[in-house]
Amino acid sequence: MPKTSIKAASLDHIELDPAPIRPEWILEGQPMARCRHWSDSSDGTTSAMVWDCTAGRFRWYFGGDEIVHIIAGEVVVKGDDTPARTLRPGDAALFRAGTWATWHVPHYVRKHAICRDSLPTAITLPLKVTKKAARLANRLIDRVVHRIPGYAANENLPFVLVGAMVL
Repeated sequence: MPKTSIKAASLDHIELDPAPIRPEWILEGQPMARCRHWSDSSDGTTSAMVWDCTAGRFRWYFGGDEIVHIIAGEVVVKGDDTPARTLRPGDAALFRAGTWATWHVPHYVRKHAICRDSLPTAITLPLKVTKKAARLANRLIDRVVHRIPGYAANENLPFVLVGAMVL
């Protein structure tokens, strides 16, 4: 089945399924979590989901990068290397892959999460090197181009310079 170019969801109304927190991660209370996955990126490395949880305190391990956006309620999050921070509706946070965080849900929280799987170093290292080289090349082009009289009048000049640099 082909994927549509746009997939939209009403995050307040997505029905959630039980998604129990691992019992050994629970520190206080009896938090009940639910979740519903609603979308994936074309390359399969990123997914979007809605998650909610009742009152409790627990540890959570982030196997991949996760960006959360609080929809309702609140949560106090604390990383092993960061101070506690209260997240409320409209707030967002990034939890980096490979980290633990303590979550304290005073009453209830509902979040939208964008989860990205970590890629192997064999893939990410060339990407990082390419991006850095492109940034350096752009800075060099900016320095050279802005010294050329009449630059503003010639919109195609940067492309000509890039082509000349490649040769």
